[in-house]
Amino acid sequence: MAFKLFIAVLAGLFAGRLADEKAISIILPLKHVLGQLIFFFVPLIVFGFVTPAVTRMKKNASKILGISLTMAYVSSVITAIFAVFAGYTSVSFFDLQSSPVTKELPEMIFQLDIPPLMSVMSALTLALTVGLTVVWTNAEAIENLLYRFQDIVSSMVNRIMLPILPFFVFFNFSVLSYEGTVNTEQLPFFAAFIVVTILCNALWVAFSYLAAGIYSRKNPWRVLKHYGPVILTALGTQSSAASLGVAIEAAGKSDALNKDVRGFAIPFFANIHFCGSVLNIVFLVIVISQVLYGHIPPIDTLVLFTLLLGIFAIGAPGLPGGTVVASLGLIQAVLGFDETATAFLLSIFALQDSFGTANNITSDGALTLILSSYSDRKTHVNRPNKTEHGTGKA
Repeated sequence: MAFKLFIAVLAGLFAGRLADEKAISIILPLKHVLGQLIFFFVPLIVFGFVTPAVTRMKKNASKILGISLTMAYVSSVITAIFAVFAGYTSVSFFDLQSSPVTKELPEMIFQLDIPPLMSVMSALTLALTVGLTVVWTNAEAIENLLYRFQDIVSSMVNRIMLPILPFFVFFNFSVLSYEGTVNTEQLPFFAAFIVVTILCNALWVAFSYLAAGIYSRKNPWRVLKHYGPVILTALGTQSSAASLGVAIEAAGKSDALNKDVRGFAIPFFANIHFCGSVLNIVFLVIVISQVLYGHIPPIDTLVLFTLLLGIFAIGAPGLPGGTVVASLGLIQAVLGFDETATAFLLSIFALQDSFGTANNITSDGALTLILSSYSDRKTHVNRPNKTEHGTGKA
């Protein structure tokens, strides 16, 4: 998918430079229809993935489960804050300004609107309330239906949404190139920003293991040294889910992790902890906002966006581009991104998604080290004292 989107970007940039007004008048309605179709799916994706994630919490969930969810959310939010700092600094350093529009777009030949069933915030609210109610009422039949609905939505994404993305991207970049908003001369800037996101992901992995080592009072290298095959798998597949088997094997080789905790934590975090993807999304929305709109989103808007993005990330599927697809509606609703900006985000995100995925799955080991140490300490504190409960001797 990344290669297809990369080709679509290049082809769109060159096609836009060669296109005349007649060609663009044909491209515009095609771009509009594909955009309408993609955004039609967004509320379904939000409800389809967030609701089952809530029901999996269960009202009788252990304390470890609640702590794990909190850790995943906090990790994503802190990563997002780091990305905000990196984004503001990078945009200022490169002094990337939006290009003036040099050509006016012709009117569309036809326009087909496909309104979504509900707004994104309505879908999120419905997902949270339905998920919690299912847990409270122990409605197992509804819970099973929600899991089946998640499978249906996942199939929609894989069979409809993802296949049309390259065409959507091609049409959008053709229009951007025709207008003069984005051109081939800016490609080195975007390549530089991709390098920056890669470096940020590497720094975050290092920070997460450093923090885990400080909390656990163990050398984090005892975990990280086994993650080489996991990183290679993540880079090759762009999927946390596809890398899970290798991650379980790698964690099993570490003598610093509690056996029972790692058996739960590694697969659990692989499905809810997408800090690398969150980092990439936040960084790129800052850059793209500057390029297309000429300004960076206000800090209060970014704070709201990062807090909500942490929730969306927990419910996102561990598939290539799953986090960005699940958060499209949030990006549109909170940041005001239009179809053009969305296509821009999807394209650039796909080009460096491998490194975000590697961050996701590798950072899971750091969280597991923290959780394992927490569990060991609680077990030690709660262990019966032999003097009092055993022989009775002083």
